[in-house]
Amino acid sequence: MAAAMEEKRIGCIGAGKMARGVLGGIIAAGKVPVKHITVSAPSDTNLGYFQDQGCNTTHSNVSVLYKCDIIFLATKPHLIPTVMAEISSAVTSNHVIISMAAGVSLQRLEKLSPPGTKILRMSPNLPCLIQEGAVVFSRGSCAEQQEADMLKGLLSECGMCEETPESYIDIHTGLSGSGVAYVYMFAEALADGAVKMGMPSDLSRRIAAQTLLGAAKMILETGDHPAKLRSDVCTPGGTTIHGLHELEKGGLRATVMNAVEAATQRARELDRY
Repeated sequence: MAAAMEEKRIGCIGAGKMARGVLGGIIAAGKVPVKHITVSAPSDTNLGYFQDQGCNTTHSNVSVLYKCDIIFLATKPHLIPTVMAEISSAVTSNHVIISMAAGVSLQRLEKLSPPGTKILRMSPNLPCLIQEGAVVFSRGSCAEQQEADMLKGLLSECGMCEETPESYIDIHTGLSGSGVAYVYMFAEALADGAVKMGMPSDLSRRIAAQTLLGAAKMILETGDHPAKLRSDVCTPGGTTIHGLHELEKGGLRATVMNAVEAATQRARELDRY
């Protein structure tokens, strides 16, 4: 698998944050030589990062198809029809198209592609860049287990990567793709609370980040439900239960659930454009 991966030619149409997150993780893992990676964008604005990494860059989307066999689509959702119209004539049976455009369904992608095109749809998040991402993906009607295994192998060191029903992908966008921003907001609030109580800002930010990291690892490594772990921290009449009472009064859980729902619904709406 490792030897086969080294022979792959990876292309990416789009050079924004998600492209940088996913390809940055692939580059950091070292599974694919950077000389085998080609990235396109309409201007040089976002290509500098990839040039610095040693990747090939171009302003021609079609040329990516000629140079590469695995093609990531990392454009804004509303640009997908335009991009697919541009590259469709260059798509062959040797290509695997992997879309990371939020909200664009496999059915729509297949309608925009030549018959028989192998297509996968994935939902990444930005921490792929530091190999701590969470990715889910689904296969189109012409993609086989071989393509699923290839994508898992490619992203295996970018963090968690799981194949799911397509109906979960928009939910993942609301939970994890957008959820990273919710966590940053919570981290900011934790740190600001400590600043309010007299702790220096730099120290409070580092402690907040480590607290989130440690709590996340506890969930993953123990397998316990978050509610059980939360209960383990509480002692009768102690500091934690007093703090949790304030979070309950502020409607934290309901607000976060509403945020996941709102982002999921927005992802579903994007397929209508």
